[in-house]
Amino acid sequence: MINHPYLQKLRSDIGTKNDSLAQKRIRWIKANPYFYGQLIESLKFIIERDSNVLHVRCGIGYLLNALTPRRGVGVDDTALQIEQARKNYPHLIFIKQNPEELELNEIFDYILITTIEDIVDIKALLDSIKKCSNSHTRIIIVSYNDLWHPVVRLAERLKLKVPQKLHNWLSREDMKNFLTLSGFEFINAKPIILFQFNVPIVSFLLNKFIARLPFFKRLAFIQIYVARPVFPGDKDYSVSIVVPCKNEAGNVEDAVERIPQLGTHTEIIFADDKSTDGTPAKVLDVMKLYPHKDIKLVYGPGVGKKRNVWTGFDTAHGDILMILDADLSVLPEELTYFYEAIKNGYGEFINGSRLVYPMHENAMKYFNYLGNKFFSMFFSYIIDTPIKDTLCGTKVLWKRDYERLKHYIGSWGEADRWGDYDLLLGAAKLNLKIVDLPVHYYERVYGVTKMKNVFKNGLIMLRISTIALFKLKFH
Repeated sequence: MINHPYLQKLRSDIGTKNDSLAQKRIRWIKANPYFYGQLIESLKFIIERDSNVLHVRCGIGYLLNALTPRRGVGVDDTALQIEQARKNYPHLIFIKQNPEELELNEIFDYILITTIEDIVDIKALLDSIKKCSNSHTRIIIVSYNDLWHPVVRLAERLKLKVPQKLHNWLSREDMKNFLTLSGFEFINAKPIILFQFNVPIVSFLLNKFIARLPFFKRLAFIQIYVARPVFPGDKDYSVSIVVPCKNEAGNVEDAVERIPQLGTHTEIIFADDKSTDGTPAKVLDVMKLYPHKDIKLVYGPGVGKKRNVWTGFDTAHGDILMILDADLSVLPEELTYFYEAIKNGYGEFINGSRLVYPMHENAMKYFNYLGNKFFSMFFSYIIDTPIKDTLCGTKVLWKRDYERLKHYIGSWGEADRWGDYDLLLGAAKLNLKIVDLPVHYYERVYGVTKMKNVFKNGLIMLRISTIALFKLKFH
């Protein structure tokens, strides 16, 4: 933090102003239930209940309490607001500290920053909070849209808004630059509140739908930015590779020979979905032939790939989970790239993409290719992240994120037979950094494809995507 006299005077003036508003804030909140209700609803959608939450610039503690954290810590540099917060919410912890030089020896799941427009040195603030985060922490920043600057000033003069006299007005690019310079990665921005007043039907349409559409989302009154800290990938991790298989006996030994050793330990889990061609017996034979490799056999319920993969995931012991389809149409050797991507922090959910490199001969039928192109564009819009291939079987994520993601499996209104959409949508709901990794797609050499009934499966995927649109985009 820079202690120049001019900056110190700014901090003092802002503190005096905020203390003068301490008694008024709760009245303003009660007088504007619709606005604050929309803000709280949006924050609850992002911040999981019962998490460890640090709220920087917590004011009188109203927002932190509304988020129902397991452990909630609020920080502000104004004595009267902290005093009010402690009085109103004794079950939470409130600390008087300058947010630009935090001294908290604690790691949080979520760090919420509000009223960033009042922070004198934003770079110092972001540098400060990084000490309270790890690679899985999400940074949530609530900021006014800079386009609304004149309207906010007018509302303050007309006493329609708390007279904060904010001095920072940050654009989306400003925010992304600040985050980058302090070692954070921007994940996405969620626009909320295009219309601040509660007019039945009108407010619902404007704030739930119109505000999420291209062009209009840049006009929303509030932008909620989601970011994550980036740390050097100087540590290795254990890996569990789940190989879902049904009638893939001819590919088992080839898979074992070609799967690379990754990280500190590589566990290979064959999840058999009630094969009738001797696949389980082949796995047991291969376990004897390769005793130096950690190979396991688990038995799926026989109702489809998704449940089979979950069986493998639930028995896995690795820090990192990988899926490698037993048809070996995605080259096992390329799993090294997936490990490097997640280990080095380039992403938290690495999604294979078969639509970049030329495909091997008849690896994918033409109508499957067209369907993939359509759903990749639809998904990219739903989750605000470019996705080129939604149905590539090779997906990689952290075991700890899978445990959180499990709560959302099956919540998209339609049974996802393959599990790809459950994983992608769950990762988006958790605001994980999703990254596409191009792979070479090769025609299977043994067995037959399980991807049949293209039209029927396409309708199921369309229904899942439409429900996800309303749950994630228009929530």
